[in-house]
Amino acid sequence: MAEALWPRPPAAAWMSAPAPGARTAGWDLLLVCVAVHIANYVGRVPQLFPVLYPLKPALLAKVVAIGLYLLYQSGPRRIGRLRSRTTTCVLGLLLWSALSVPAALYQGLAFHSWTDFAWTVVMCLVVAGSARSVRDVERLVLVYFGVTVLYVAVVLSRFQLSPDNWRLGDLYYYDANDLATLIVSAMPFGLYFVLGQRRRPWVRALAALGLAVLAVGLTRSGSRGGFLAFLAVVAFILLGFTTIPARSRLVGLVVVLAVVFTTASDRYWSQMQTILNAHQDYNVTSEEGRLKVWERGVGYLVDRPVLGVGMNNFQVAEGTISPLAKRQERGLAVYWTAPHNTFIQAGAELGVPGLLLFIGLFVTSLASLRRVARRARSASPPVADLSRLAQTLMAALVGFAVGAFFLSLAYTDMLYTLVALAVALQKVARADSVPTGPGRPSTSI
Repeated sequence: MAEALWPRPPAAAWMSAPAPGARTAGWDLLLVCVAVHIANYVGRVPQLFPVLYPLKPALLAKVVAIGLYLLYQSGPRRIGRLRSRTTTCVLGLLLWSALSVPAALYQGLAFHSWTDFAWTVVMCLVVAGSARSVRDVERLVLVYFGVTVLYVAVVLSRFQLSPDNWRLGDLYYYDANDLATLIVSAMPFGLYFVLGQRRRPWVRALAALGLAVLAVGLTRSGSRGGFLAFLAVVAFILLGFTTIPARSRLVGLVVVLAVVFTTASDRYWSQMQTILNAHQDYNVTSEEGRLKVWERGVGYLVDRPVLGVGMNNFQVAEGTISPLAKRQERGLAVYWTAPHNTFIQAGAELGVPGLLLFIGLFVTSLASLRRVARRARSASPPVADLSRLAQTLMAALVGFAVGAFFLSLAYTDMLYTLVALAVALQKVARADSVPTGPGRPSTSI
């Protein structure tokens, strides 16, 4: 069945060489619609500028992108090219979450959540399928980075801080913790464009400015989970980013760290220091804190190991079947708390199979990107841009995974856009521009 749905490309197609001097195709309508989709669902542009709402950009871009992708079923955009272990995990998660709906605590909520997730999965496949070359993946990566910078810049300009309100709170769609994870997932993309040897000067300058904006946004978020995710990305870049000289990596990170250290307030560093004194934190001591919530989430997984409590039903479980729910009989308030851990969210809501499929998204994406980077380095001559882009996407996924460990982001477009970019790069790397001679065209923007 899997072979029929996703026919395996011939082994010889891996990194085949085009004719010397070949030019990469430019933007077309499908790629533009996909870029608008990323701007809508990752950068939340309509929320930033409500004047766009009457134009329905999100719905229009989505419908047109799906229609065009179905029409462009030839060459690198054939749906069969999407065959991968990551795609299998995505489709398996969609199927398993559908099976969990009848067993959900609140079936109506689970079904509504599943229909939203189905759209997310469809667009994940369209984003991955729209890329025709490494250059197209670079373009979409630039869109992800650019709309994140735009979101942060608008938020910083509209939400003023004060001594009593030292960190950002509820914003447009994202809260401060979600925003920090989004920022960390986009930072490696900025470094990719800054440190690339073939980048145009204006691209490098704008990317450097964007990184500075993201660094300021990270400190203003006051998120401890975001800070840990940032440290994870820094460590990955220093130790695993082998396609960029160590000195260049160090210089780039020093600049970002300098912005973070110079813009962070004393309250920010006091907040970060609580990471080292977790035993005094409410997340450890309170029944509504993360540690107790995670314990209850594991309990839901143990009690319902096959189908879980239902998609987006974790908060329903907190208010109805948790040990705390009995307090309501005594007239005491019970908080319907979010899981605050994306992996526990997936396990508690979708059971063990759902959790395994969800973890598989990360494992297979990182494994495929590592394979692309390794083969690009071993090509003759080595394909530096391709290897560097693969490692950049790995860093973004690592940052998201660490940040999401403290948040509830199992079904968000942020994650499935990153997954789509990983699938897209694996797809185009099989047959993209890797000439065997000195005439290899640049894939820089």
